Amino acid sequence: MFTTQRFAALTALTLGFAAACGSDGPSEPPPGGCAPGELCADITANRTLSADTTYSLKGFVHVTNGATLTIPAGTTIKGSFDVVGSSLFIMRGAKIIANGTADKPIVFTSSRAAGQRQPGDWGGLIIVGNAISNRTGSVEVEGTNTDGTTVVSGKNYQVLYSGGTTQTDNSGSLKYVRVEFAGYAPSLNNELNSFTFAAVGSGTRISYLQSMAGLDDAYEFFGGALDGDHLVAYETGDDMFDMSEGFQGRLQYLIGFNSVQLTPRSGAGSLATDLEGIENDGCMGSGCTDGFNQAPFTVPVIANFTLVGCGSATCVGAGGGFGMMLRRGTGGFYVNGVLARFPTAGISLRNTETFARGGSVGIPDLGTSNLQVRNVFMSEINNAPFQPFPGGTADPQNALDLTGNQLINSTAASGTLFTAIPATAAIPGGVSAFDWTPAASSPIATGGMATFTGALQTKAGSFVTATAYRGAADPTGAKWWTGWTTYARN
Repeated sequence: MFTTQRFAALTALTLGFAAACGSDGPSEPPPGGCAPGELCADITANRTLSADTTYSLKGFVHVTNGATLTIPAGTTIKGSFDVVGSSLFIMRGAKIIANGTADKPIVFTSSRAAGQRQPGDWGGLIIVGNAISNRTGSVEVEGTNTDGTTVVSGKNYQVLYSGGTTQTDNSGSLKYVRVEFAGYAPSLNNELNSFTFAAVGSGTRISYLQSMAGLDDAYEFFGGALDGDHLVAYETGDDMFDMSEGFQGRLQYLIGFNSVQLTPRSGAGSLATDLEGIENDGCMGSGCTDGFNQAPFTVPVIANFTLVGCGSATCVGAGGGFGMMLRRGTGGFYVNGVLARFPTAGISLRNTETFARGGSVGIPDLGTSNLQVRNVFMSEINNAPFQPFPGGTADPQNALDLTGNQLINSTAASGTLFTAIPATAAIPGGVSAFDWTPAASSPIATGGMATFTGALQTKAGSFVTATAYRGAADPTGAKWWTGWTTYARN
C-alpha cells in the first residue's frame, strides 16, 4: 500500500537528490547570494534550472570551473533591463546543455514587457571554447573587460579566447533556443551579440536557433570549427551572420530577414553603418602577423541560405547593403543560396588576398579552390551581382563568372519567390507572415548544386547535404521554422 508517509519520504528523497546534483529544486536556495529565480553570480558547479521558474539574469554571469549548466525545454530567462548589460557566458572548459523542443523552446529575452522591449535591453549569450583562432597573443571577447581583469563573480571581467588548440572542443549543445532584444554594448564600439561563439569547437552542436531584434550581429563566430544548422535571424542591428579569424565550421539552412533598423535602448550602443547578410573576414587587428594571409584561413561551408534585406539604403548604413561581404583574405564555400532586397549589391568580393582563395579566376577550380560561390539566386539587389569599384565604374571590384558558377541575377520580385514573406518595409503580421517555402513554379525550387565534388565535398563531409533546390526551405519538406520562432519589433 502506497501510504502518505511513504509518499512524503519519497518526495523528501527526490528533493534531496535534486539539491545534491545542483538542480533548482524548491528546497534549494540559489547560489551566490542571489534571490530565488535570479541568476546573479558566477556558476562554478553543475546546475540544472527548472522550466517552472522564469529566471532573471542580473549582471555578467559566467559558467566556469568546468561546470555544466543544464537548461530544460520550455525555460525562460529574462535579461535584466535594470542591471545593464546582463549576459550569460559559458567559459572555456564549461558547458551549456540547453535543448528545447519545437513546442517548448528555451527563450532568452528582455525583462521589459512586450511593446516596450528594444534591441540592447540586455547583453546576450556568449560561449567561449578552446578551439583555434588565427590571432596570436591575448585576444579578449568583444564587450568584456569593462570591470577589469580581476575575476569577480557577476562582474564584466576580461574574457580571453586566444591560444586555443583543440578544434574538436565541446562546449555543450543548443537546440530550439531563441535570443531576443539582446546586444548591449558595455563600452563604445564593443558590443555583445545575440549569439557569440568565440573559438568554439566542433564537439559543440547548435541547431534550431533564432536571434530576434538584436542590436549587434545575430550570430558571430570568432575562429573555431563549430557546426550548426537551422539558424534564423530577424531584424538585426548589424550583420545576420558574421564569421572571422579562421572560422572553419559548417552551417546549413540559414534564414535572415531585415525590414527596418529598430530604435535601440538608450545608451545601449549604436546601429551599424555597414549592415550585411553575411560578413566574413580573414584576420585583422592585433595578432595578425601575416595580415590578411594569416593562417588558418576563414574557410566555412555555408549552404542553403535565404537572406532578405530591407531593400532600402536608409536602413543598412553608408557602408552596408550587401547580401554577402567577403573580404580581408576570407575563403569559404557558399552554395545553394538566395540573396534578395540588398540595395547596394549582391556580393562584395574585396581584397586581392580574398580573390586569391579562389585562384584569382572567375571560375574557381572545384578540386582545389577554397573560395567558391556557386548556385546562388539573386533578386532585387540593385542589378549589381558584384560590387562595382568606388566611383561608379563599370568594372567590378572583384567578380566571379556568373554563368560558370551558376549565379543568377534575376529581375523577379523577391516576394514571388516564396510562399509568403512581408513586403519591403511593411510591418509583418507575426510569424504567420513568413513561409520560406518556394512558391509554386519558383525558380529557387530548382537550380541547386545537387552533388558536391572536389574541395567542397571534402569540406562538407557528412554534415552538409547537397540539394537540388536553392535557399533554406525544401519545396516539399517540413516548414522547419514553424512552432518555435517568433516575430516582434518591441
